[in-house]
Amino acid sequence: MDIGAKNMKKNILSKNLKNIFSYQQLIEVLCHYKKPRDKISRLLKSKEIVQVKKGLYVLGEDYRKGLVQKEILANLLWGPSYISLEYALSYYNLIPEKVEVVTNICCKRKKEYKTSFGYFIYYPLALKKYSIGITLKDIEDTSFLIASPEKALSDLIARQTTLNNPEEVNKYLLEDLRIEKEDLQNFNLNKMKEISTIYKNKNVSLLYLCLLELKL
Repeated sequence: MDIGAKNMKKNILSKNLKNIFSYQQLIEVLCHYKKPRDKISRLLKSKEIVQVKKGLYVLGEDYRKGLVQKEILANLLWGPSYISLEYALSYYNLIPEKVEVVTNICCKRKKEYKTSFGYFIYYPLALKKYSIGITLKDIEDTSFLIASPEKALSDLIARQTTLNNPEEVNKYLLEDLRIEKEDLQNFNLNKMKEISTIYKNKNVSLLYLCLLELKL
């Protein structure tokens, strides 16, 4: 392929597609080809596009506009879903560890994806508990769903099986997770109370009591 043709192809892909895109979006860009599916096969073979899963693609390295954002990919891989648990707590700089696995909450069954862009895991949650405490974050020219700090910590603590009283919850927060006391004091108690009321989970209720005590 000569340089002119290559640049033309690059312009078609880069100008009309975001870094992450669906099969339908790709078909629309390639609609002027007689056999767009054959064209997709060639693009995949030449690594000008990369298939993350069936129906979901990423532009090849030479065509991307910046980095592939794992947060955007997480919402699209398995949904409806939102980022939560350890990854969300790390995103908010509430825990000192850098979390590599993108942890999510979903309405469906548990799912895992190991991709060249990262490892994504999805844990199910009852629908009545799902929608509360989710926030929309802007990133570049798009956005993604992530739990608020209160929701992310609630999702995590609800999964623990060895917490039985406020003292144990407090130790878990300050020593195991190593969240700073000052950060916990900044949690929104109204949000936390609302989450606790809907979750009806012992650990989440204990978390609310601990946060309430820290505010006093």
